[in-house]
Amino acid sequence: MKLKNFSSKRTTEVYNNNAIDNSTVQNNLIPDSKTQKSGSLDILDNAQFEIFFKDIASAMPIEERVSIESIRKLLTSELDEFGVKTPFEFGIYGNGLATKIKSDRFKFDKFTTYSIPVFTDNEGNNNYQLLVSFPHKKKFLFSELLGITILSIVFTLIIIIAYSSALNQLIRQRQISEIKTDFINNMTHEFKTPIATINLALDAIKNPKIIDDKEKVHRYLQMIRDENKRMHAQVENVLRISKLEKKELEINKETNNIHETIEEAIEHVNLIIEDRQGTITTHFDANRTTVLLNDVHFTNVLVNILDNAIKYSPGIPKIDIFTENVKDFVIIKIKDEGAGMSKVAQKRIFEKFYREHTGDLHNVKGHGLGLAYVKRIVEDHNGEVFVESEKGKGSTFIIKLPLIN
Repeated sequence: MKLKNFSSKRTTEVYNNNAIDNSTVQNNLIPDSKTQKSGSLDILDNAQFEIFFKDIASAMPIEERVSIESIRKLLTSELDEFGVKTPFEFGIYGNGLATKIKSDRFKFDKFTTYSIPVFTDNEGNNNYQLLVSFPHKKKFLFSELLGITILSIVFTLIIIIAYSSALNQLIRQRQISEIKTDFINNMTHEFKTPIATINLALDAIKNPKIIDDKEKVHRYLQMIRDENKRMHAQVENVLRISKLEKKELEINKETNNIHETIEEAIEHVNLIIEDRQGTITTHFDANRTTVLLNDVHFTNVLVNILDNAIKYSPGIPKIDIFTENVKDFVIIKIKDEGAGMSKVAQKRIFEKFYREHTGDLHNVKGHGLGLAYVKRIVEDHNGEVFVESEKGKGSTFIIKLPLIN
């Protein structure tokens, strides 16, 4: 029941303190002053009215005291204020029994229903309970937590990624430091031998007994020339890799027969293989052999692989070269029976400056640039290169190149 305003009218009469004849009071009593006031109810009167109103309202049916729509509006307003934006159902129960005041889909469920007493009487007793249920309670709670959960997961992933990246960088730096040290040791050893040979040859030439012997002088000069050429080749190899990375190395490709290129590479290592009393056997099974490549650089690729196969063969080198066609590609396999390599080395063998760690042993010369150069050149020819190996049982380098149709 909506009561917008209450007003009162009050009269105050004041009598003097003189003696009053009681016999005439009942008949003729006139006040000395009279004051009338009107206006809104004061606190006391308002409280008295509230008690009176509750007594009347408690005797009325619940359907006349409140409507379904008014409860819906009040609940919607309150829930919106607290950010609870999820569907709800409600109902009023009297003495544990359902009343007509309830939403269409209201069902009591102890896990999703909340209750509160309403319409307390003057003695503090309440016969009615307002029950509100949230059918999608779990979905709402999950949606509220979803944002925080996702944010937590994102931050956790960022921390894990950052930590992993830092750890990876630390490991990488350590590996680079080891590779650098190994590279410096190998390069020092590589240059030390030619320099010592050149010094010995020069000292021999300066010997008065030898300087008149033209044949010996010529042989020593040839030794100096060969050692100088060897050092020059090593420097060129380093510069060539640097130019490849800066894309400054020009690689012009022409149509070539891959079998002819392989034969040319074999010619380059013939003297070395003969000196080691080894053999290179070819098994040319590819029918289509026309590829687009740079003859000089690709010959260097094959020479580098063959040179490694010879160097890393402890005994007599035995090398087999196979070719075959697979769809529109030619496959080149260079197989040796050398020392082989570990699984770790196979993954990193094509990295610049990487050599399988052998401590202070330098029985195999090299500076870890040959296979890095091989990979860059093969990839520049739109091909692939990979290795299959087993420690102590040799290695097989496989090159895959696209054919010209």
